[in-house]
Amino acid sequence: MPATIVSMHQAKSSLSQLVKRAASGETIFIGSYGRAEAVLTSAASAKPKKRLGLLEGKLIVPDDFDAPLPPEIIAAFEGDLQ
Repeated sequence: MPATIVSMHQAKSSLSQLVKRAASGETIFIGSYGRAEAVLTSAASAKPKKRLGLLEGKLIVPDDFDAPLPPEIIAAFEGDLQ
């Protein structure tokens, strides 16, 4: 199917229908004088795909990462610097 360019005036007067067409997967080009200036596409197609486990095996968590902090670091957080 060839790409058609919808004029600005037509896009303004039929925006809700164009949005429905874009939501169904059609790509709508909006422009003037036969030249596309904007593209209306489905928001679902714009969502990036999530990649789970992207950093698997690249990070090392020490066994004592949740151990209590040393007293001098706790003091620094509480503003008791000497």
